[in-house]
Amino acid sequence: MNLKEKIDSKIFHIVGDTADTLGREAYVVGGYVRDLIIGRHSKDIDFVTVGSGIELAEAVAKRMGRGAHLAVYRNYGTAQLKRGETELEFVGARRESYRRDSRNPIVEDGTLADDLARRDFTINALAIKVNADGFGDVVDNYDGVADISRRIIRTPLDPDITFSDDPLRMMRAIRFATQLQFDIYPETFEAIRRNARRIEIITAERIKDELFKIMASPRPSIGWKLLLDSGLLAIILPELARMKGIDVVNGRAHKDNFYHTMTVLDSVAEASDKVLLRWAALFHDIGKPVTKHYDPARGWTFHNHNFIGAKMVKTIFRRMKFPLGADLAYVSKLVELHMRPIALVEDEVTDSAVRRLANYAEEDLDDLMILARADITSRDEARKARYLANFDLVEQKFRDTHEKDVERNRKNPVDGTEIMNLFGLPQSPEVGYFTKNLKQAIKDCVIEDTREAAFRYLLELAAPKGISPLYDPFEKEKDVLRNETT
Repeated sequence: MNLKEKIDSKIFHIVGDTADTLGREAYVVGGYVRDLIIGRHSKDIDFVTVGSGIELAEAVAKRMGRGAHLAVYRNYGTAQLKRGETELEFVGARRESYRRDSRNPIVEDGTLADDLARRDFTINALAIKVNADGFGDVVDNYDGVADISRRIIRTPLDPDITFSDDPLRMMRAIRFATQLQFDIYPETFEAIRRNARRIEIITAERIKDELFKIMASPRPSIGWKLLLDSGLLAIILPELARMKGIDVVNGRAHKDNFYHTMTVLDSVAEASDKVLLRWAALFHDIGKPVTKHYDPARGWTFHNHNFIGAKMVKTIFRRMKFPLGADLAYVSKLVELHMRPIALVEDEVTDSAVRRLANYAEEDLDDLMILARADITSRDEARKARYLANFDLVEQKFRDTHEKDVERNRKNPVDGTEIMNLFGLPQSPEVGYFTKNLKQAIKDCVIEDTREAAFRYLLELAAPKGISPLYDPFEKEKDVLRNETT
């Protein structure tokens, strides 16, 4: 097989010509070749040469001249060359061996055949020659091109050895199956099951990276179902694995919360590219196994599972080395609030109820509504349509109350000047205290946005501080009304 038409561009000719000058063989390898055959875009290109990869990279950098930025990692025998958006990686062909207690290989110089044999999967054990003699020739020692055509993930060598040597490859197999929507070859998948416990030697950071790539895929549920079936999920995220299963008491069953979550996750992924929103979808019912209870009168209940789930999210994020700070706050907030829009639909939708939810959700309100819509997975199509139509009404109510609030906030019922006149205060922190608390009370719907309600609230705030009004604001309001009437 020859792919010279697909690599007939300047960069490949430069690397090939440079390698010829050095008297070396050079090949494009791995994921770039796979994506080239599949038709996926890839800007990162890996080159292997039989000899020093650093020496080839330095020669190519000289040839490319200005704009080429070279980084050399001598401890690893690799070099990275960047020019614009293109990133080139150079390494010498090598062979690897492993110790049982570590995924860090013992590396030695090797041949191209050695280098391809150490690759994780057949679809990545491909090389294309860039030397002038044989430019575009594909080296496929493990039937990788056919596996791409068959849409199969398979290891080039014994899968038990492959996964035992480097257990992270089990996560990579599932990640590739999710990203490419390929099947994992049965023998390969059984080896993942047999070696699942080996994942315990992998750091949380490396596992996290694979999980985030799974979550960024078009259908993340593919990966999570494979993690569950392989036994990896029970080790990595036991809280999620416990969601699988249905309990039945007196003929009454609850739905399988794991598979419900998978449906919600894919619906959210269809609606949004936000990976953190997808994490919120994955964890939205994480508290259900902990709160599950059978009530003879009401059936299965999961009381406060949203609040418990939000706390569990914090524990999981810390254990898995996920991003903390704002990212954690966002996910835990959506998990905690995910029931609120449904409660609005089921109850009478008042301005104050809508405003309270909008104030809690703040700038994440739209994401919360995406999650809430996805959470309606009823098989009763009429019921599902009714809920979604009600969500339309709720969202319109959000828009209406927001417009009212914008209009209302343009003019506060009682301004700072009136507060100073009422209590005989100069410009001072006390005036700021009254103004700030009054505004917050109206925003939180503690009081109505009328002058009468505002004055009552101000008098209540002033009393504990020993601050008395200079006049009765209600009598003054009546006088104003009388004058306006006459």
